[in-house]
Amino acid sequence: DDEGFLYIVDRAKDMIIRGGENVYCAEIEDILYKHPEVFDAAIVGVPHKQLGEEVGAAISVPEGVEVTLEEIKALVGAHLASFKVPVHLKVFHEPLPRNANGKIMKRDLRELFVPN
Repeated sequence: DDEGFLYIVDRAKDMIIRGGENVYCAEIEDILYKHPEVFDAAIVGVPHKQLGEEVGAAISVPEGVEVTLEEIKALVGAHLASFKVPVHLKVFHEPLPRNANGKIMKRDLRELFVPN
């Protein structure tokens, strides 16, 4: 704004609270899309006993392409604070699931990170 303040606007449910720190999913997703092989990306909160939630990333890459958690950590860590770096990764070789409006179904993705 005119006073030099920067405001991050995102949906409240697209925010992860990790150890008292607010993590905006869209901020991390924007970084994931900088990876040359990532064509779809979503960040979800993964339940954690001490921290409340941890950062989980779901990405889609072309068939035959492998992307590691270490690679994603390095990419995000080069741009954002360490508490925003994903600690969980799910890699897909097809587009992430979407609803009828074309929005990624984060609730369904979140369930993939939670052990039964």
